[in-house]
Amino acid sequence: MTELQQLTVKQLSEALNKKELSSQEVVKSGFDYIKETEPTIDAFITLSEEKALAEAKKIDESPRSDLTPLAGIPIGIKDNIVTKAVLTTAASKMLYNFNPIYSATAVEKLESAGLVSMGKLNMDEFAMGSSTETSYFKKTKNAWDQTKVPGGSSGGSAASVAAGQVPASLGSDTGGSIRQPASFNGIVGMKPTYGRVSRYGLIAFSSSLDQIGPMTRTVEDNAMILNAISGHDAKDSTSSRRDTPDFTNLIGQDIKGMKIGVPKEFMGEGVHPDIRQAVKEAVKTFEALGATVDEVSLPNAVYGVEVYYIIASSEASSNLQRFDGIRYGYRSENISNLEDVYVNSRSEGFGSEVKRRIMLGTFSLSAGFYDAYFRKAGQVRTLIVNDFKKVFENYDLILGPVSPTVAFEFGAAQDDPITAYMRDILTIPVNLAGLPGMSVPGGFSEGLPIGIQLIGNHFDEEKMYQAAYAFEQATDFHKKQPVILGGKA
Repeated sequence: MTELQQLTVKQLSEALNKKELSSQEVVKSGFDYIKETEPTIDAFITLSEEKALAEAKKIDESPRSDLTPLAGIPIGIKDNIVTKAVLTTAASKMLYNFNPIYSATAVEKLESAGLVSMGKLNMDEFAMGSSTETSYFKKTKNAWDQTKVPGGSSGGSAASVAAGQVPASLGSDTGGSIRQPASFNGIVGMKPTYGRVSRYGLIAFSSSLDQIGPMTRTVEDNAMILNAISGHDAKDSTSSRRDTPDFTNLIGQDIKGMKIGVPKEFMGEGVHPDIRQAVKEAVKTFEALGATVDEVSLPNAVYGVEVYYIIASSEASSNLQRFDGIRYGYRSENISNLEDVYVNSRSEGFGSEVKRRIMLGTFSLSAGFYDAYFRKAGQVRTLIVNDFKKVFENYDLILGPVSPTVAFEFGAAQDDPITAYMRDILTIPVNLAGLPGMSVPGGFSEGLPIGIQLIGNHFDEEKMYQAAYAFEQATDFHKKQPVILGGKA
């Protein structure tokens, strides 16, 4: 383990800008460490070593005054975010050979800022899952305990950061897929407001819920990466035109007088006692920092899982129609006519979880069931949105757990998809309402990290970073490192 892998984004930025390090040193050290640890973690599907080293060389040859503060810093990209001329598979057999001819807007923004992509990170197939076990290629391991899952669907993105392979990564969050793996791996994960970051080039799962966001080891690092990827994009019709602030603006300011609500529905049956206790301790920390914390209610949040799986699966069944064995990706060889091309390619190319959700979504949208399921889910979604609106009339932030459990063992979710779906019950309402939500390290249970969730009103990421940073500085959970980095809880 080298000292370079211990450095945060901010520390690397300072060292690079003072020319104490070169980008080539940082990137080469990163690849050396990835190769050393990959047999243990299995976070990457594709490495971009040659391309990354060439970019690092170009950065080192440029005057530092012409570069951004983030230039030369390595980053990993979730494999459902399109990267020009770099294999992008969404962890599916369906896209096993897909080399895109363009990059996602978020990736272009990273490249414009000078960050260096190290490669593509493992995930649940088409982002459908919460353990990274549905990947066609491999099973990523939790950085703290390799017998446990890293969470999902952004499991590779979380584990790679927690293990020190990269100081930052991009994930995507449709129902908790940034926050839950961040919680399981003891790092910071931000799901921004819907529309804050362009979805152009993100392989769509559920278009009204998907959002790209950063994953880092510290709160300030996270804000720095969100600065780089945010902003309006004419290529994404859902992209917000709202001005993008500097998300580090309020970091370091005290939170005296801030009002925080804790939904009673987030602290009930099914949440492990250690996690409830971690939230209670977080409440005490925020109160000691000068915030007022009260119990609040989100009465319709309990219907979030049902609403989510109808809406998300319906949108997925529509979005995944394009994968047909004709234009790109996997095509079955077991064909005798055109219908075989479609049916066999999709049957062989998609995994069981993806097919399960396509079937559920197709049923929900079918004649005779649309009103009973999809339309009704949309109506309940509005009730959930209104619940949040009422709370934010009187409170700045909402506080709660990220997941009802810590990281679980491999195979624990495979035989019971309903139980697996319920693990997202605390994160799903945020996506349904289009709100920003983040996970910050907030404790440990049996040596495994616990994440504390902060939820803000639309476009209130600055305030969330302010509160999260104050909490981070008042605790030491973020300083603890997994065994792979030589540390222990």
